[in-house]
Amino acid sequence: MTALETLYASGGQAVIIPTLELNCSAWAAPIYLCHGFDDVTARTEAGATVKFTASGFAVSLPKRDNSGNQTLTFAIDNVTGEAQQLIDQALEARARIGLVFRIFISTDFSEPAERPYRMTVLNGFMQGASVQLSAGYFDLINLAWPRRKYTLAFAPCLRYI
Repeated sequence: MTALETLYASGGQAVIIPTLELNCSAWAAPIYLCHGFDDVTARTEAGATVKFTASGFAVSLPKRDNSGNQTLTFAIDNVTGEAQQLIDQALEARARIGLVFRIFISTDFSEPAERPYRMTVLNGFMQGASVQLSAGYFDLINLAWPRRKYTLAFAPCLRYI
């Protein structure tokens, strides 16, 4: 049994702490957020020690099935103008925003309690002082078809058609 399964089964004093990592090639550094009132310093699955900034956010986890609609929806409250600036930078650079959702247990910050969710932000909007974003496992809408591009480097005979 994992530590998270033990916590679900027996309860106790430990608390589940969800965290978000937002990254984009247009930004200087990734954004690390944790749910709660206190900042948390934890180690990621790659071994990097990261400080997660306390924030109020709500997460709606996707269903674990084969329906094809596996999106994680989350809202971040009390957002300053910094969020709008970062979103504008990503839009201007036409860069994708990546999201990593990790769950930690308050008694063990040496690694995530379960394997992290890695997703791509699909859409979002700002309303007042909050940002609502949707992220998905597999970005089917932006997937090129056919997957292999027939260019002169791949198929030189196209030059003679």
